[in-house]
Amino acid sequence: MNILVVGGGGREHAIIKKLKEDRRVETVYALPGNGGIAADAVCLGGSAVDIPAVVAAAKVHSVDFVVVAPDDPLVLGMVDALEAEGFPCFGPGKNAAIIEGSKAFSKDLMKKYGIPTAAYETFTDMEAALSYVAACPLPAVVKADGLALGKGVLICETREAAREAVRSMMEGRVFGDSGATVVIEEFLTGPEVSVLSFTDGETVVPMVSSMDHKRVLDGDQGLNTGGMGTVAPNPYYTSEIAAECMEKIFLPTIRAMKAEGRPFRGCLYFGLMLTPDGPRVIEYNCRFGDPETQVVLPLLESSLLEIMLAVSGGRLAETEARFSNKSACCVILASEGYPQKYDRGFPITLPETAADEQVCIAGAAKKDGKLLTSGGRVLGAVAVAEDLPAAIAKAYALADRIHFDNAFCRRDIGQRALKALEEKK
Repeated sequence: MNILVVGGGGREHAIIKKLKEDRRVETVYALPGNGGIAADAVCLGGSAVDIPAVVAAAKVHSVDFVVVAPDDPLVLGMVDALEAEGFPCFGPGKNAAIIEGSKAFSKDLMKKYGIPTAAYETFTDMEAALSYVAACPLPAVVKADGLALGKGVLICETREAAREAVRSMMEGRVFGDSGATVVIEEFLTGPEVSVLSFTDGETVVPMVSSMDHKRVLDGDQGLNTGGMGTVAPNPYYTSEIAAECMEKIFLPTIRAMKAEGRPFRGCLYFGLMLTPDGPRVIEYNCRFGDPETQVVLPLLESSLLEIMLAVSGGRLAETEARFSNKSACCVILASEGYPQKYDRGFPITLPETAADEQVCIAGAAKKDGKLLTSGGRVLGAVAVAEDLPAAIAKAYALADRIHFDNAFCRRDIGQRALKALEEKK
């Protein structure tokens, strides 16, 4: 089979590596791909949101199956366009991808169907929003309604900070049109958990839980990023909590989307907070998370291609999705200055990797045969081991064998998880 993977980051590299384990896969194309992905796929360049170009590429390369990985093309309706031309896809259609494309939609969905989440109000008028934050409980969480590269959520400790967040989104348009509508939520406390799940609109199969590290600096300090590292499984997510989430969150969400005439097929990501009052949904994503994918897929023992075909064909209930009991860690190496201004163009030196290690390239370009940095998050050093302490140690050992000028990483990825394991003893 010829597979086309739409996207060009570390998540897509992890997906491609896992797809290639299936013997049926002949050629994997990536659009646009990147300089590192080029070692595992034929990179076509272009733009992941150029729907006509992606459809044309699928035709030119006689593609049998398409995986649309990023949020933007999903929300724009790329799957609908491809399926209209006869290309089976993994990913939700436009009317289902709205679950991530509009926070106001997802919050209203949860309210309507009794899915536990934070209390909230939605605003399209800035003065009304400013009036609300003048008296709302603090801290307050101010969210841009639309897509914002994972950075459209601001936790405001003071009223002035909340007012500034509202103004920057609704008047300053720091997130473009995504901030024309804002959602203001109550602040929840508790451990955060990411649970990616396969679903064909009827059956839902959760993957291994994970823990993301969003802040740029050690100790969860500094600016929010797209993610500086992950570990899996998340020790806070017990089998009892998993059963509760299946009953109160996962299945109700799938059924709610079907009831709304928006059946969801693809990867539905549940961002959860384990509050003292039980699990709550912080956010939904309509696709694989990044860098959660880099730790979850290495633990998948079944064929990713077979699962994706089953999701597309509505037969997930008949398909095995088996995960290892091992642990995984991903440490992101980034360019100094990220998530703000940073320099590009530094040569990357990659080591040989063992069977339980992999490097997922996110921001790199190939020039004159050399791999050069081209993004803020450059790559993820991933390792799998029998337990979490070993996986973390191996991931850092791998990260320390990778070299490029201006590189930095957090040195505390997984420490909260190790603390949770200690508390359980």
